Amino acid sequence: MTSPIRIEHHDDILVIVSDNPPVNALGAAVRQGLEAAVKQGVADTAVSAMVIRCDGRTFFAGADITEFGKPPVEPMLPVLVDMIEASSKPVVAAIHGTALGGGCEVALGCHYRVATPSAKLGTPEVKLGLLPGAGGTQRLPRIAGVRLALEMTAKGDPISAKQAQEAGLIDRIVGEDTLAADAIAFAKEVAARRPIPRASEREVQPDAAAVEAFRKANGRRFRGFDAPAANIACVEKAASGASFADGIAFERQEFMRLMAGTQSAAQRHIFFAERQAAKIDDLPADVQLRPIARVGVIGAGTMGGGIAMNFLSAGIPVRIVEMQQEALDRGTGVMRRNYEASAAKGRMTADQVERAMGLLTPTLAFDDLADCDLIIEAVYENMDVKKDIFTRLDRLAKPGAILASNTSYLDIDEIAAVTQRPGDVVGMHFFSPANVMKLLEVVRGARTAPDVLATVMALAKTIRKVAVVAGVTYGFIGNRMLMPRQVEATKLLLEGATPEQIDRVHVEFGMPMGPFQMADLAGVDIGWHRDPSRIESIRDALAAENRWGQKTKAGFYDYDDQRRPSNSPRVAAIIEDFRRQSGVTPRTISDEEIVARTLYTMVNEGALILAEGKAQRASDIDVVWIYGYGWPVYRGGPMFWAQSEGLDTVVDGLERHGFTVAPTLKRAAETGGRFK
Repeated sequence: MTSPIRIEHHDDILVIVSDNPPVNALGAAVRQGLEAAVKQGVADTAVSAMVIRCDGRTFFAGADITEFGKPPVEPMLPVLVDMIEASSKPVVAAIHGTALGGGCEVALGCHYRVATPSAKLGTPEVKLGLLPGAGGTQRLPRIAGVRLALEMTAKGDPISAKQAQEAGLIDRIVGEDTLAADAIAFAKEVAARRPIPRASEREVQPDAAAVEAFRKANGRRFRGFDAPAANIACVEKAASGASFADGIAFERQEFMRLMAGTQSAAQRHIFFAERQAAKIDDLPADVQLRPIARVGVIGAGTMGGGIAMNFLSAGIPVRIVEMQQEALDRGTGVMRRNYEASAAKGRMTADQVERAMGLLTPTLAFDDLADCDLIIEAVYENMDVKKDIFTRLDRLAKPGAILASNTSYLDIDEIAAVTQRPGDVVGMHFFSPANVMKLLEVVRGARTAPDVLATVMALAKTIRKVAVVAGVTYGFIGNRMLMPRQVEATKLLLEGATPEQIDRVHVEFGMPMGPFQMADLAGVDIGWHRDPSRIESIRDALAAENRWGQKTKAGFYDYDDQRRPSNSPRVAAIIEDFRRQSGVTPRTISDEEIVARTLYTMVNEGALILAEGKAQRASDIDVVWIYGYGWPVYRGGPMFWAQSEGLDTVVDGLERHGFTVAPTLKRAAETGGRFK
């Protein structure tokens, strides 16, 4: 097998080149090749310095994910990085693209670093529940300072070449197209410099105040996560005056602890699950995608406008249709303000705002959708309204156009049946706010054509969404699993729990908010029948009193002018009235019961969804809940979490509270405790 590493001689400079597409991952063959090449350079008396660079589109962009979970192969990355740093001849890292994770650590082990202006450097291991375990937490503060080391390791976001140079992490920014030649020239400059600068030999400027301030400033962001705290502790160790050797020993201890923990396993599970979700099991490998040059969106409300922004941001022209000029103007105005808010935060430029809005064509003419390649309906959640729209689209849209509904619950097959082209119909369930939320449930109807499904899944990547295929079932994957949680949460209120107790259990679990906080945010009146005299539920009673949530400063909670919640005596009285009417004597509800009845029931529903073939795999369900509903990533999604808890524990909890356990769940618990 040909080695991914080759060497080139340029006078007295040895250039070590990695060619391991697509991202020059630091797999075993790459590590072995680097080790051999550096040793050769050290031993060759004709070599005065070395350069490490990569072919292709990037420097080493991290570990080889195919090695995860497999037996280790020597040399391990920490040994390789130490060996590079120990070289008796200067080693220069020539960086383009991204130097991430282990790639950044290789660069830190080199004595000098040059980079192109567009290069980025980062240590994103924290996003997999880990830390840079090849000396990154100890070398970064020694080279770039404690504050930047905290930012890079505990948050995991990459920095630009300019930022890196300002911090001393990059020695020189070189030409975008002349990296190889410029790196060789730089190596010639430094070849005779002594002593060779080694990160491990540098002193760290103690900065306990910076560490404490960083912890305090990011307490909410890091709530529930183990890895950020471990990264901070490792940088703090370096900043405390500990020797490099002691810091490395501490880093290794923390790395192994995280690697063995449930949180990292959960975060790594989601890393792979997201990639697996893009694969459609029964789709022909050679399916041809339909070209999408123009998109139509029906409805310029919050959802329609947000959907349109996804395509505009990706450079795809959009025609957005409304019935009234006022609604159209209001919708496009909100879109512009959203873009301008992003520009104000530095996430895009003013020119990018204008380019995006320049691709938008607002119109009141439904016929203007006739030449669109994809038309997405984003109107009120009413089957009759949607059928009417698709009947009109069937007559209007050009042959081969994809007709999509943004429905959250309704039957795509029933919608498709009103057309003469059911193969062109698909569900595209965006999550609100659609221009922010990453999840896209792609609903595959019984007659959705393979190329339609493949095109929409590919398009999801273009608009930077995480797409999951769902079958036709009420609520699809996410909302169907949400329903038992909401039903049980309401029952628990009647039986003796309070909204604040139920919400607290969910927030402590790691959810961004509990069921009743979510109801107040979304609107208690959503789905209400609008008859104040018809009081059939607690929610009806709240809605009838104009307690519609945050927007009316009253819902399950009372709200002040800053929308800060407080417990509501009126809600307590309404709940007590319903108890009396129902003949329910309140009792003490334990947190364990809340977990079993609101979270175990979701897992049970997920098992039914799997058994019915409405989700391709259990990990797809996890992806839906991570990206669509804020399930804590460190718990890996509901199905992974259930396996971590023990499926027998989940089954026992469900049965103890009187639920019928899904056969798929019960069978999995009896045969090894895993979903397939």
